[in-house]
Amino acid sequence: MKKLKRSARLVEMTQYLMSKPHTLIPLTTFAERYGAAKSSISEDLGIIKEVCESEGTGELLTLAGAAGGVKFIPKCSKEKALELIEGLCNELQQPDRMLPGGYYYLTDILGQPGLMNEIGRMFASVFANHEIDCVMTVETKGIPIAYATAAHLNLPVVLVRRDHVVTEGSAVSINYVSGSQKSIHTMTLARRALKERSRVLVVDDFMRAGGTINGMIDLLKEFNATVAGVGVLVESKDVASDERLLHDYVSLMRVGTIDTRTRQMSVKPGNLFDKNMEFGTEEA
Repeated sequence: MKKLKRSARLVEMTQYLMSKPHTLIPLTTFAERYGAAKSSISEDLGIIKEVCESEGTGELLTLAGAAGGVKFIPKCSKEKALELIEGLCNELQQPDRMLPGGYYYLTDILGQPGLMNEIGRMFASVFANHEIDCVMTVETKGIPIAYATAAHLNLPVVLVRRDHVVTEGSAVSINYVSGSQKSIHTMTLARRALKERSRVLVVDDFMRAGGTINGMIDLLKEFNATVAGVGVLVESKDVASDERLLHDYVSLMRVGTIDTRTRQMSVKPGNLFDKNMEFGTEEA
Protein backbone atom coordinates (compact mmCIF):
# COMPACT_ATOMS: atom_id res chain seq x y z
CA MET A 1 0.00 0.00 0.00
CA LYS A 2 1.30 3.42 -1.00
CA LYS A 3 0.33 6.64 0.73
CA LEU A 4 0.68 9.33 -1.90
CA LYS A 5 -0.56 12.86 -2.34
CA ARG A 6 -3.42 13.05 -4.79
CA SER A 7 -1.29 14.67 -7.52
CA ALA A 8 1.28 11.85 -7.27
CA ARG A 9 -1.48 9.26 -7.14
CA LEU A 10 -3.00 10.62 -10.36
CA VAL A 11 0.35 10.36 -12.13
CA GLU A 12 1.00 6.81 -10.97
CA MET A 13 -2.54 5.66 -11.72
CA THR A 14 -2.22 7.03 -15.25
CA GLN A 15 1.07 5.22 -15.77
CA TYR A 16 -0.40 2.02 -14.36
CA LEU A 17 -3.39 2.14 -16.69
CA MET A 18 -1.27 2.91 -19.76
CA SER A 19 1.05 0.01 -18.96
CA LYS A 20 -1.90 -2.41 -19.01
CA PRO A 21 -3.99 -1.47 -22.08
CA HIS A 22 -7.19 -3.38 -22.79
CA THR A 23 -7.04 -4.90 -19.29
CA LEU A 24 -9.97 -4.70 -16.89
CA ILE A 25 -8.68 -3.42 -13.54
CA PRO A 26 -11.05 -3.60 -10.52
CA LEU A 27 -11.41 -0.41 -8.48
CA THR A 28 -10.37 -2.42 -5.43
CA THR A 29 -6.93 -2.79 -6.99
CA PHE A 30 -6.38 0.96 -6.79
CA ALA A 31 -8.16 1.29 -3.44
CA GLU A 32 -5.85 -1.29 -1.87
CA ARG A 33 -2.78 -0.04 -3.71
CA TYR A 34 -3.14 3.52 -2.40
CA GLY A 35 -5.15 2.96 0.77
CA ALA A 36 -7.93 5.20 -0.54
CA ALA A 37 -11.71 4.98 -0.60
CA LYS A 38 -13.35 3.78 -3.82
CA SER A 39 -15.17 7.10 -4.06
CA SER A 40 -11.82 8.92 -4.16
CA ILE A 41 -10.49 6.48 -6.75
CA SER A 42 -13.59 7.05 -8.89
CA GLU A 43 -13.01 10.81 -8.78
CA ASP A 44 -9.37 10.31 -9.79
CA LEU A 45 -10.38 8.10 -12.69
CA GLY A 46 -12.84 10.75 -13.84
CA ILE A 47 -9.98 13.27 -14.05
CA ILE A 48 -7.74 10.82 -15.92
CA LYS A 49 -10.57 9.99 -18.32
CA GLU A 50 -11.20 13.66 -19.10
CA VAL A 51 -7.53 14.39 -19.78
CA CYS A 52 -6.92 11.29 -21.90
CA GLU A 53 -9.95 11.91 -24.08
CA SER A 54 -9.32 15.65 -24.45
CA GLU A 55 -5.70 15.00 -25.47
CA GLY A 56 -6.66 12.13 -27.78
CA THR A 57 -4.36 9.61 -26.10
CA GLY A 58 -7.07 7.09 -25.30
CA GLU A 59 -10.38 6.22 -23.69
CA LEU A 60 -11.10 5.07 -20.17
CA LEU A 61 -14.00 2.64 -20.08
CA THR A 62 -15.81 1.96 -16.81
CA LEU A 63 -17.76 -1.24 -16.24
CA ALA A 64 -20.21 -1.22 -13.35
CA GLY A 65 -21.10 -4.11 -11.09
CA ALA A 66 -19.28 -6.57 -8.85
CA ALA A 67 -17.14 -7.82 -11.75
CA GLY A 68 -16.59 -4.32 -13.09
CA GLY A 69 -13.65 -2.00 -13.13
CA VAL A 70 -11.83 0.32 -15.50
CA LYS A 71 -10.06 -0.35 -18.80
CA PHE A 72 -7.69 1.93 -20.75
CA ILE A 73 -8.00 1.81 -24.56
CA PRO A 74 -5.09 3.53 -26.38
CA LYS A 75 -6.31 5.76 -29.18
CA CYS A 76 -4.91 8.20 -31.71
CA SER A 77 -7.09 10.93 -33.18
CA LYS A 78 -7.37 10.88 -36.95
CA GLU A 79 -6.16 14.50 -37.08
CA LYS A 80 -2.91 13.74 -35.20
CA ALA A 81 -2.44 10.54 -37.19
CA LEU A 82 -2.80 12.41 -40.48
CA GLU A 83 -0.30 15.05 -39.36
CA LEU A 84 2.30 12.42 -38.54
CA ILE A 85 1.66 10.43 -41.72
CA GLU A 86 1.91 13.50 -43.96
CA GLY A 87 5.32 14.29 -42.47
CA LEU A 88 6.39 10.70 -43.03
CA CYS A 89 5.16 10.83 -46.64
CA ASN A 90 7.39 13.83 -47.28
CA GLU A 91 10.33 11.96 -45.81
CA LEU A 92 9.74 8.89 -47.98
CA GLN A 93 9.60 10.96 -51.18
CA GLN A 94 13.31 11.80 -50.95
CA PRO A 95 15.08 10.59 -54.15
CA ASP A 96 17.92 8.90 -52.23
CA ARG A 97 15.41 6.34 -50.90
CA MET A 98 14.96 4.88 -54.37
CA LEU A 99 16.46 1.41 -54.75
CA PRO A 100 16.98 -0.70 -57.89
CA GLY A 101 13.88 -2.47 -59.11
CA GLY A 102 11.45 0.23 -57.97
CA TYR A 103 11.92 -0.50 -54.26
CA TYR A 104 12.87 2.05 -51.66
CA TYR A 105 14.65 2.20 -48.34
CA LEU A 106 12.46 1.83 -45.24
CA THR A 107 14.78 0.25 -42.69
CA ASP A 108 15.72 3.48 -40.90
CA ILE A 109 12.03 4.35 -40.49
CA LEU A 110 11.26 0.92 -39.05
CA GLY A 111 14.21 1.29 -36.68
CA GLN A 112 12.81 4.31 -34.84
CA PRO A 113 11.09 3.04 -31.65
CA GLY A 114 9.20 6.27 -31.01
CA LEU A 115 7.81 6.38 -34.53
CA MET A 116 6.91 2.69 -34.48
CA ASN A 117 5.12 3.27 -31.18
CA GLU A 118 2.90 5.85 -32.87
CA ILE A 119 2.32 3.60 -35.90
CA GLY A 120 1.33 0.81 -33.52
CA ARG A 121 -1.05 3.18 -31.73
CA MET A 122 -2.70 4.01 -35.07
CA PHE A 123 -3.34 0.37 -35.92
CA ALA A 124 -4.48 -0.29 -32.35
CA SER A 125 -6.93 2.61 -32.71
CA VAL A 126 -8.32 1.29 -35.97
CA PHE A 127 -8.81 -2.26 -34.67
CA ALA A 128 -9.58 -1.39 -31.02
CA ASN A 129 -13.07 -2.89 -31.05
CA HIS A 130 -12.27 -5.96 -33.11
CA GLU A 131 -12.11 -9.32 -31.38
CA ILE A 132 -8.43 -10.24 -31.74
CA ASP A 133 -6.29 -12.93 -30.10
CA CYS A 134 -2.88 -12.08 -31.55
CA VAL A 135 -0.95 -9.97 -34.06
CA MET A 136 0.83 -11.73 -36.91
CA THR A 137 3.57 -10.67 -39.34
CA VAL A 138 6.21 -12.31 -41.50
CA GLU A 139 9.90 -11.83 -40.82
CA THR A 140 11.65 -9.47 -40.85
CA LYS A 141 10.66 -5.87 -41.56
CA GLY A 142 7.12 -6.23 -40.26
CA ILE A 143 8.36 -7.19 -36.79
CA PRO A 144 8.71 -3.65 -35.32
CA ILE A 145 5.19 -2.76 -36.48
CA ALA A 146 3.73 -5.99 -35.12
CA TYR A 147 5.29 -5.57 -31.68
CA ALA A 148 4.28 -1.91 -31.43
CA THR A 149 0.69 -2.73 -32.40
CA ALA A 150 0.52 -5.72 -30.07
CA ALA A 151 1.84 -3.63 -27.17
CA HIS A 152 -1.05 -1.17 -27.52
CA LEU A 153 -3.57 -4.02 -27.83
CA ASN A 154 -1.95 -6.07 -25.05
CA LEU A 155 -1.71 -9.11 -27.30
CA PRO A 156 0.99 -11.65 -28.20
CA VAL A 157 2.89 -11.56 -31.49
CA VAL A 158 3.03 -14.54 -33.86
CA LEU A 159 5.98 -14.57 -36.25
CA VAL A 160 5.79 -16.34 -39.59
CA ARG A 161 9.19 -17.40 -40.93
CA ARG A 162 10.54 -17.83 -44.44
CA ASP A 163 12.37 -21.02 -43.42
CA HIS A 164 11.69 -23.55 -40.70
CA VAL A 165 13.76 -23.17 -37.51
CA VAL A 166 14.50 -26.46 -35.77
CA THR A 167 14.27 -24.89 -32.29
CA GLU A 168 10.55 -24.19 -32.84
CA GLY A 169 9.53 -27.81 -33.20
CA SER A 170 7.07 -29.09 -35.77
CA ALA A 171 5.65 -26.53 -38.15
CA VAL A 172 3.19 -25.99 -40.96
CA SER A 173 4.71 -24.83 -44.25
CA ILE A 174 2.96 -23.60 -47.39
CA ASN A 175 3.98 -22.29 -50.78
CA TYR A 176 2.54 -19.02 -52.02
CA VAL A 177 2.80 -16.95 -55.18
CA SER A 178 4.23 -13.45 -55.09
CA GLY A 179 1.57 -11.18 -56.56
CA SER A 180 4.07 -8.87 -58.25
CA GLN A 181 6.90 -11.19 -59.31
CA LYS A 182 4.74 -14.28 -59.94
CA SER A 183 7.38 -16.44 -58.24
CA ILE A 184 6.91 -19.24 -55.72
CA HIS A 185 7.98 -18.68 -52.10
CA THR A 186 7.64 -20.60 -48.84
CA MET A 187 6.52 -19.54 -45.39
CA THR A 188 6.27 -21.57 -42.20
CA LEU A 189 4.67 -21.29 -38.77
CA ALA A 190 5.39 -23.41 -35.70
CA ARG A 191 2.39 -25.48 -34.60
CA ARG A 192 2.77 -24.22 -31.03
CA ALA A 193 2.84 -20.57 -32.11
CA LEU A 194 -0.88 -20.24 -32.83
CA LYS A 195 -3.91 -21.74 -31.15
CA GLU A 196 -6.65 -23.28 -33.24
CA ARG A 197 -9.50 -20.93 -34.21
CA SER A 198 -7.64 -17.80 -33.18
CA ARG A 199 -8.69 -14.40 -34.51
CA VAL A 200 -5.61 -12.79 -36.00
CA LEU A 201 -4.65 -9.23 -36.94
CA VAL A 202 -2.13 -9.37 -39.80
CA VAL A 203 0.29 -6.44 -40.21
CA ASP A 204 3.20 -5.81 -42.55
CA ASP A 205 5.50 -3.00 -43.61
CA PHE A 206 4.87 -3.02 -47.38
CA MET A 207 2.32 -4.45 -49.78
CA ARG A 208 2.53 -4.44 -53.54
CA ALA A 209 0.03 -6.95 -54.92
CA GLY A 210 -0.68 -8.64 -51.60
CA GLY A 211 0.96 -12.00 -52.29
CA THR A 212 2.78 -12.26 -48.96
CA ILE A 213 -0.24 -11.28 -46.90
CA ASN A 214 -2.44 -13.58 -48.95
CA GLY A 215 0.05 -16.33 -48.15
CA MET A 216 -0.30 -15.62 -44.43
CA ILE A 217 -4.08 -15.79 -44.79
CA ASP A 218 -3.77 -19.20 -46.46
CA LEU A 219 -1.43 -20.30 -43.68
CA LEU A 220 -4.02 -19.29 -41.08
CA LYS A 221 -6.53 -21.62 -42.71
CA GLU A 222 -4.26 -24.53 -41.74
CA PHE A 223 -4.91 -23.56 -38.11
CA ASN A 224 -8.65 -22.96 -38.63
CA ALA A 225 -7.88 -19.36 -37.68
CA THR A 226 -9.75 -16.25 -38.78
CA VAL A 227 -8.37 -12.98 -40.14
CA ALA A 228 -9.67 -10.20 -37.90
CA GLY A 229 -8.06 -7.46 -39.98
CA VAL A 230 -5.10 -6.49 -42.13
CA GLY A 231 -2.94 -3.40 -41.70
CA VAL A 232 0.03 -2.28 -43.82
CA LEU A 233 2.33 0.67 -43.32
CA VAL A 234 2.84 1.32 -47.05
CA GLU A 235 0.97 0.04 -50.09
CA SER A 236 1.92 0.39 -53.72
CA LYS A 237 -0.70 1.76 -56.09
CA ASP A 238 1.48 0.86 -59.09
CA VAL A 239 -0.44 -2.41 -59.47
CA ALA A 240 -3.38 -3.13 -61.76
CA SER A 241 -6.59 -3.86 -59.87
CA ASP A 242 -6.91 -7.29 -61.50
CA GLU A 243 -3.41 -8.19 -60.23
CA ARG A 244 -4.10 -7.23 -56.62
CA LEU A 245 -4.71 -10.31 -54.50
CA LEU A 246 -6.01 -8.47 -51.45
CA HIS A 247 -8.70 -5.81 -51.26
CA ASP A 248 -9.82 -5.71 -47.63
CA TYR A 249 -7.05 -3.94 -45.70
CA VAL A 250 -6.05 -0.67 -44.05
CA SER A 251 -2.97 1.23 -45.25
CA LEU A 252 -1.32 4.25 -43.64
CA MET A 253 0.61 5.36 -46.73
CA ARG A 254 0.52 4.64 -50.44
CA VAL A 255 3.18 4.98 -53.09
CA GLY A 256 1.87 6.12 -56.44
CA THR A 257 3.84 6.48 -59.65
CA ILE A 258 7.55 5.69 -59.39
CA ASP A 259 9.87 7.14 -62.05
CA THR A 260 13.13 5.18 -61.81
CA ARG A 261 14.77 7.44 -64.38
CA THR A 262 14.24 10.71 -62.49
CA ARG A 263 14.13 8.97 -59.07
CA GLN A 264 10.82 10.68 -58.31
CA MET A 265 7.88 9.09 -56.56
CA SER A 266 4.64 10.20 -55.01
CA VAL A 267 3.83 9.13 -51.45
CA LYS A 268 0.45 10.07 -49.97
CA PRO A 269 -1.66 9.07 -46.95
CA GLY A 270 -3.16 5.60 -47.29
CA ASN A 271 -6.71 4.37 -47.69
CA LEU A 272 -7.43 4.83 -43.97
CA PHE A 273 -7.69 8.54 -44.61
CA ASP A 274 -9.83 8.06 -47.73
CA LYS A 275 -12.64 6.44 -45.82
CA ASN A 276 -15.34 8.03 -43.76
CA MET A 277 -14.22 5.97 -40.81
CA GLU A 278 -13.56 6.75 -37.18
CA PHE A 279 -10.75 5.01 -35.37
CA GLY A 280 -11.96 2.10 -33.29
CA THR A 281 -14.98 1.15 -35.38
CA GLU A 282 -15.93 -2.46 -35.86
CA GLU A 283 -15.34 -2.45 -39.62
CA ALA A 284 -12.03 -1.00 -40.80
